Amino acid sequence: MAQNEKLAELSAAGVAVWLDDLSRDRIHNGDLQSLVDDYSVVGVTTNPTIFAAAIKGSESYDDQVHAMATRHVSVEEALRTITAADVRDACDLLAPVAQRTGRDGRVSLEVSPGVAHDTDATAAEAAHLWWLVDRPNLYIKIPATHEGLAAITTSIARGISVNVTLIFSPERYRAVMDAYLSGLEQRVKDGGSLVGIESVASFFVSRVDTEIDRRLDEAGADPTLKGKAAVANAQLAYQAYEEVFSSHRWRTLEAQGANPQRPLWASTGVKNEDYPDTLYISELLAADTVNTMPEKTLKAYGDHGSPGRPIQQAYDHAAQVMKTVTDAGVDLDDVFKVIEEEGIKKFADSWEELTESVRSQLEDKR
Repeated sequence: MAQNEKLAELSAAGVAVWLDDLSRDRIHNGDLQSLVDDYSVVGVTTNPTIFAAAIKGSESYDDQVHAMATRHVSVEEALRTITAADVRDACDLLAPVAQRTGRDGRVSLEVSPGVAHDTDATAAEAAHLWWLVDRPNLYIKIPATHEGLAAITTSIARGISVNVTLIFSPERYRAVMDAYLSGLEQRVKDGGSLVGIESVASFFVSRVDTEIDRRLDEAGADPTLKGKAAVANAQLAYQAYEEVFSSHRWRTLEAQGANPQRPLWASTGVKNEDYPDTLYISELLAADTVNTMPEKTLKAYGDHGSPGRPIQQAYDHAAQVMKTVTDAGVDLDDVFKVIEEEGIKKFADSWEELTESVRSQLEDKR
């Protein structure tokens, strides 16, 4: 198959196309490689929900599970061995992309959701996963909770590349960027090199519309406001990115070899079928960004997507949209708090489902 022109054009505009999915079947049957070759995919993200879906009902894990059952390993060790193996293999598959681009070809592996509010445990697990996978094109995903911010700084200072996840507000995003820069500064202070350290900040999109649309309905607000806030919120986040990464503080680090922390648009599959299925791609076009897409969304853009106006042209409109939403009675601070808690709970539930699936498979093989 020839390379998809629409996604190639998106990449040429500075948007790194990543796949929001991974499974052992994808790696072994050539599907992931075909997405790299034909759909301009240059990275992969994972989370507990993705792994739970991948392992459930697949026979690709049977031999490995049987070997671990024979060795009587714990469920926790088995779970991390399985997920690390998939991520390591995906890192190897994407290594040529990493060598070609220098920035992409990355695969993300998340710390346990159970430590989202424990700074020390998050930093310790991040270090362990970095050691366990042992690939330079790995990202460790750390949630952007208040407790996670310090763990981000610690991990970056240790030379660990980090994908900061579950960011919903521009205010929290600014705190994430500060945590990243602080980590770089600490590493310099400790005598370490900044070369090769990468980071992305995963700003979630569709969940913002889902929650704000619900509240607009409850308030009896103008229905034309629905489906506007998530894009506007992300556009304002990019404005914050431009401010921080043009500052003197950043320029000082850049001169020492630092790489900027790119914004990553996450949760870009629309939840409301009334909205265009490429909405969160077309309206978030900006250089030096990542858009991580479910396969359905990826192929929808490849089929009928078209770029909207560049983000930089939308700042004033985006600010007005968020003001109008607030004036309609929506408490944005509470929105962001609720969806952060829901995001952590969703991943925690998926982690539990994943744990039980591995436990059941181990017991069946013993």
